Amino acid sequence: MSGKRDRSELESEEAIEAARKAEKKAKKAAKKAAKAAAGGDDSDNEVAMEVVEEEVVEKKSKKEKKDKKDKVVEEEPVKKQKSAKAGKSSSGLYVEHAITAALTPAEVKAHRDELGITVTPEEDGETYKPMTSFECLDSSLNGNCSYLTKYLKAKNFTKPSPIQSQCWGPLLAGRDVVGIAATGSGKTLGFLIPGLLRIERLKAESGAGYSKGAGNKPAPKILIVAPTRELAMQSQQVVEEIGGPQGVCIYGGVPKNVQKAALNAGAEIVVATPGRLMDLIEENALTLSKVCYLVLDEADRMLDEGFEPIIRKICSMCSPSASEDTTGLSYLAQRQTVMFSATWPEEIRNLADKYLNKNLFKVTVGSDELSANHRVTQIVECVQAHEKDAKLKGLLEKYHKSRKNRILIFVLYKKEAADLQVRLQGKGYNVTAIHGDKSQQDRTSALEEFKAGKVPLLIATDVAARGLDIPQVEYVINYSFPLTVEDYVHRIGRTGRVGNVGNALSLMNDKNRNIAKELIELLSENDQEMPEWLERMGHSFGFSGRGGGRGGGRGRGGQRFGAKDYRKDNGHGGGRGGGGGGRGGGGPSGGGYSAAPAPSRSGPPMPYANAGGPRPPDSWGGFSDNSAW
Repeated sequence: MSGKRDRSELESEEAIEAARKAEKKAKKAAKKAAKAAAGGDDSDNEVAMEVVEEEVVEKKSKKEKKDKKDKVVEEEPVKKQKSAKAGKSSSGLYVEHAITAALTPAEVKAHRDELGITVTPEEDGETYKPMTSFECLDSSLNGNCSYLTKYLKAKNFTKPSPIQSQCWGPLLAGRDVVGIAATGSGKTLGFLIPGLLRIERLKAESGAGYSKGAGNKPAPKILIVAPTRELAMQSQQVVEEIGGPQGVCIYGGVPKNVQKAALNAGAEIVVATPGRLMDLIEENALTLSKVCYLVLDEADRMLDEGFEPIIRKICSMCSPSASEDTTGLSYLAQRQTVMFSATWPEEIRNLADKYLNKNLFKVTVGSDELSANHRVTQIVECVQAHEKDAKLKGLLEKYHKSRKNRILIFVLYKKEAADLQVRLQGKGYNVTAIHGDKSQQDRTSALEEFKAGKVPLLIATDVAARGLDIPQVEYVINYSFPLTVEDYVHRIGRTGRVGNVGNALSLMNDKNRNIAKELIELLSENDQEMPEWLERMGHSFGFSGRGGGRGGGRGRGGQRFGAKDYRKDNGHGGGRGGGGGGRGGGGPSGGGYSAAPAPSRSGPPMPYANAGGPRPPDSWGGFSDNSAW
């Protein structure tokens, strides 16, 4: 039984009890009367007294039951409300700051609308308002994690990024969180700060510091899983900069003994790629049984690369979550899971359904679908293979005059990277490269030199396209166009990071026509200029047409490119051009696409029957003297 009875049940019981007492009272009165008539006892007074006493008791019983009944009905919704509230902040880490509490619903909505933030479930959005400043963390820090406070002050951050501002509340409250945001959104601090607070509170409550697991195996409390070694190293760098609990980075390509020694030294945080992590687990080099804070970073990429079986195995090896058998575990020792992804496909939803708690909190910045960073200006130019070196030379002469600003150049293949490096060095450029033929030590050294500005030009294959956080990259140049639109998005995401505006310059030709339609959609959704040759290429492959896109150009004043900080200047120097039609609509005059190919500046588009052979440089309206660059 639930222990809660409604009014109808209590009234039914009262009626039965009253009937029973009335029957008993009548029998007793009849018995007394018969006895009095037979024996002459003065029983009438006794009968009357008993009846009066029973009526008093009955009235008292009725009043008590009524009071109890009313109390049950009144208190039940209160109990439900308390239970729901406890489910949202069971860890006790989240203390809403006065600045956050003062935000009105209208202000919260305006903030989310401005930054493109949506939350699910919507009804929890009022409970976890966005933190609009780093000061809003103070009430939750409450003097703890002095190293974290020192780090934030030293960095002199002006305000949290959108994903940080909306994720911190539910994460500090102990909720499992899914964060959907483009690369370069500041997610590392978004998941790391709540994780550090969680394990520090756990150590304070248990009165014990780091301890190993069963079999004396190293047993980290925080596990961050990333798809590439570069992304893992980036997260590890932030862990080291913060200066809190010891962290170890685990990835392939280097000797295992060094990593095993670092684990045995007492690492509370492990940042790892899936393959090497499983290797070390199978060699009994560590246990995940004490992991109470699990982060799956760029989960969509890990699934794309076939790591789903390993990810599922890793989740099952960690401490159980609140939805599993947690007998003997304090709340903070149970697993809290955080998943970050650029998209929200069915595979990611299935993973979340199985390994995240049912009351998960989802934060989306932008769209659930694949989308490029809106702070990146994208220019795509049609350039044939034999013209790319000359085009690159012109770009560097124009945008790398100082020989100091950072430019990241992407190619497809290892040999292509090595050959281009030699050619640029022959032209006197200070350039380095990272690709699969280089040792991990050489790759790490090249990245560090590029980050430090010692070598301002970096050539990279797609191994570096995901997750790298390199500050102040002004331009990304796609010397070789990527094979998929997903890789394109992640490449150009290396510029325009953490609030800055960036620029992506891409060289494309008919060999990349298979992704023309997807690229058109992406450019349209991001309000970028649409080259006529790209429209024709898309139409020739059955593009059905969509609105949007720019009708009259970006409207920026002055030089087209030049990264600037949105925190200092939101102006563009001019208004945007005319808008297009809606999805699937809008003719050429509105910036949309018509069903028929647009007129060519150099005649009708050539058929694709001879796509494998050489093509005229301007077959799709390629670059000329009036190039967009």
